[in-house]
Amino acid sequence: MSETINLNDPDLRSRAVRAAQGYEPFDVLIANGTLFDGVTGQLRAADVGLIGPLIASVHPTASRDDARKTVDASGCILSPGLIDMHMHIESSMITPSAYAAEVLPRGVTTLVWDPHEFGNTCGVSGVDYAVQAAKDSPMNVLTLAPSCVPSAPGYETTGGDFTADIVASLLANPDIHGVAEVMSMQALLDRDERMSCIVQAGLDAGKRVCGHARSLTGGALNAYAASGVETDHELTSGADLVEKLQMGLTIELRGSHDHLLPQFVEELNRLGQLPQTLTLCTDDVFIDDLVAAGGLDDVVRRLVKYGLKPEWALQAATFNAANRLGRSDLGLIAPGKRADISIFDNLETFRAKAVFANGVCIAENGSLISPLKETEIPSSMYDTMKIKPVCVDDFRVSARGKTVTVATIEKPRFTQWGRREVDVVDGFASCPPDMIKMAIINRFGTNEAPRIAYLSHWGTWRGAFATTVSHDSHNLTVFGGNEKDMAVAANAVIEAGGGLAAASQGRVLEVLALPVAGLASSEPTADLAERFQKIRSAMDEIVDWEPPYLVFKACFGASLVCNAGPHLSDIGIVDTHQNVILKSPIEAFDAV
Repeated sequence: MSETINLNDPDLRSRAVRAAQGYEPFDVLIANGTLFDGVTGQLRAADVGLIGPLIASVHPTASRDDARKTVDASGCILSPGLIDMHMHIESSMITPSAYAAEVLPRGVTTLVWDPHEFGNTCGVSGVDYAVQAAKDSPMNVLTLAPSCVPSAPGYETTGGDFTADIVASLLANPDIHGVAEVMSMQALLDRDERMSCIVQAGLDAGKRVCGHARSLTGGALNAYAASGVETDHELTSGADLVEKLQMGLTIELRGSHDHLLPQFVEELNRLGQLPQTLTLCTDDVFIDDLVAAGGLDDVVRRLVKYGLKPEWALQAATFNAANRLGRSDLGLIAPGKRADISIFDNLETFRAKAVFANGVCIAENGSLISPLKETEIPSSMYDTMKIKPVCVDDFRVSARGKTVTVATIEKPRFTQWGRREVDVVDGFASCPPDMIKMAIINRFGTNEAPRIAYLSHWGTWRGAFATTVSHDSHNLTVFGGNEKDMAVAANAVIEAGGGLAAASQGRVLEVLALPVAGLASSEPTADLAERFQKIRSAMDEIVDWEPPYLVFKACFGASLVCNAGPHLSDIGIVDTHQNVILKSPIEAFDAV
């Protein structure tokens, strides 16, 4: 909604000019606060006068008292609204309106949303819904055109297929603000025509091209940046952060991998100054974490806890972000800027006492003043589970002889190829107790049999987990130590119309229905958060996790085939960087 407000309306500017000189009162005066200045990095006492959605004046405390409404900010910090530079609303399993209702009262006023989850599940109609939801929101929601639907064409199939022509047509919409993260890294480095044309569409449109440079370094990283990609959030270490800063990439330092944040803080403190290209993002936030801890405000809070200067954290989340977006109206409390202002209690807890969006106080003390508009969800987004019920045999691998060698996927997250000799029992390759099986079933109508992989170093499982939240194809993905529980969990998700389920000893422990694209629900947020927490608890009974990589979250990213190493997709075990496709784990794999 804020995008439709014209800050350059001549009558609005005239009113602001008069009010700044004292010729007419402010609409709102925020008095007695300590202002964070993103230009100098300083904190100083100041009052702020607003005219409609515009900041008209920043002046010495108590020098003006003429206002239609005065807000006392004594003892508080005045900050520009926080800007989340890269995120996926769908990852929180709620609607855009429900997401805004969670983060706006916490001081987040701008989101850069990549709706590629909806794009991969619902095609262009999913992106159209995202655009409309952004228009309906009181936040600045800058929607991007998904670049990778699917994330690795030829290696997986999804509910959409965004060619360069489709991406170019999306970019022609003024409500689309750039090309979302380019995840098909190897394809871009190989100058694959499809990916090169998608990036070129963004460059030709004069809009930002965002990146996903996981594990790229040296010449490959140089090439990736040279292609026209501007940003990266896929940081894996402190050294990786520094190299990508040196490449000139806009860094969207994300909070979704907490174990890395201390390394990042250490490197930034060692630099002695905050790079102007350093911004912050959430990327993916589970719904229970969102409700309990927040969104980008939580990232700011944790960075400060780990030793980053509060002023630096705020600068990254406001002024730096606005500059990298090319949005001169955002990120600064100064005359002529948009009146998106968060009033925080202090520089440790960052609890928002009040939040202004376009000059309107929209939240106080952590609660919205008025409910938000809910965008109508198209009926087509409820019909994405085109799968028949499965049976135990669907999760077995036929084999001959007494033993057979299977290809294995070693370790969560940073995967590697392996091989293992396993017994053949009753005509099927067995699964040793120190391994588990992973299965993916296309849920968008191909009607092909499940693809199976053997996973090593995934701990000992006492049950199974099934999910349609499975980045970024979001096909039905099942993990388990035995085929019976895998079938039980998978059928529970199929019956729910998409979602998550945990099963053990032949029965469903917990199920969370996510009928909107198999990713989200319009049910009350607090109820969904509680039910998701029950899924987590059930999974803690099934698996003994080993952080930082063998964690519950690993189940949602194990199918991200665009990343380096072997991964399972709906067409088989694939390695996009080595151009390998195995339809079965017992297929000859000399290439690896």
